[in-house]
Amino acid sequence: MAKAAVVPNGPAVNAEAAAAIDLGELSQLVGYTVKRAQLKLYEDFLKCVAPLQLTPAQFSVLLLLEHNPGRNQSDVAGALGIQRPNFVAMLDGLEARGLCGRSRSTHDRRSHVLSLTEKGRVALARARRIVASKHEARLSGLLGPTDRAALLRILTKIVREF
Repeated sequence: MAKAAVVPNGPAVNAEAAAAIDLGELSQLVGYTVKRAQLKLYEDFLKCVAPLQLTPAQFSVLLLLEHNPGRNQSDVAGALGIQRPNFVAMLDGLEARGLCGRSRSTHDRRSHVLSLTEKGRVALARARRIVASKHEARLSGLLGPTDRAALLRILTKIVREF
């Protein structure tokens, strides 16, 4: 029996039919290929951390809060490239789960200072172990250390200079 493949933002299709589709110049476009890879990585990350119910963005927020205690919402959202309304909604969810907290800044009463709670530290430590032992380990196994380092270098260059 033919396996169904999921096309991003589209219906499930027969894997054989999907394999027969000529992508034309799409297969040579960096942006298209990076987006397809990102979707695969996102899906794998979600599977790995399913018991913790964390998205990559939430995991990133918890990591930044651990490394940058006392930063305000705008700083953290800006560092991650998350729009303010989306970031506020994400923080609401993390705070409701007891993973982080917000308090008024003593320097600027209009902003909130973020902190990682003890429960957030425990969840982050567990997520780190899972991500390292499953998600990143799978990527490292696929790429090998040289290609992994090169990919990180190239993607970082795009982020910084594009």
